Amino acid sequence: MACTVLIVDDNASFRTGARRLLEAEGYDVVGEAADGAAGLLAARELEPDVVLLDVNLPDVDGFEVSTRLTRDPDGPMVVLTSSREGAEFGELVSRAGARGFVPKFDLCGPALGALLG
Repeated sequence: MACTVLIVDDNASFRTGARRLLEAEGYDVVGEAADGAAGLLAARELEPDVVLLDVNLPDVDGFEVSTRLTRDPDGPMVVLTSSREGAEFGELVSRAGARGFVPKFDLCGPALGALLG
């Protein structure tokens, strides 16, 4: 069974590109959301294995969304992403319960798989 993914990002072009890339590499993208509130709702409804989550969202930042999603031990794994380098975020990634960080320009199936594996 394919790993199911929810993409949460306010940039529609990024969501479309990420969906195509991940689906081409065998992931099952089950949904998309444009902000943190919609992402939290979609994660509850769709129960994805993984949430690919932008750090900079218009309503709630990705670190807070990640913290909420990962409170539940049965919740999804979270991988944070941004157009900025991960080093800029330091320990915020791990403190938010995320499995890791992938810069948007480095997103690919193997990079995601390495964090989930």
